Amino acid sequence: MSPDPSVLQLAMKSLLGSLLTLYMMALLLRWLAPWLELELSRGWLRVIPRAADPLINLMRRLLPPMGPMDWGPVAAVVLVWIVRIILVNY
Repeated sequence: MSPDPSVLQLAMKSLLGSLLTLYMMALLLRWLAPWLELELSRGWLRVIPRAADPLINLMRRLLPPMGPMDWGPVAAVVLVWIVRIILVNY
C-alpha cells in the first residue's frame, strides 16, 4: 500500500522548509562570523563558507555599492526567505 499523496507532499514541503531554514542560518552565521570571532576554516565549520559564499557573492555582484555595509548576506537571506515562503506555503 502506497502512502497518501497529500501526506507525501506535506512531508516534502516540511523537509524543503527545514533545509531552506538551515541554509538561511548558514548565511547568517557566515555574515556574523567575524563579529562572533568564529574560525570558519577549521573543522566542520568549513562547510558554511562553501555553502553560503556562492549566493552571497552573486548578491554582491547584483547589488550596487551602498557604502561600508555589506548587504550581500542580507539580500541572500531575504531571497531564500521569500523562496521558502513561496515554495512551502503554496
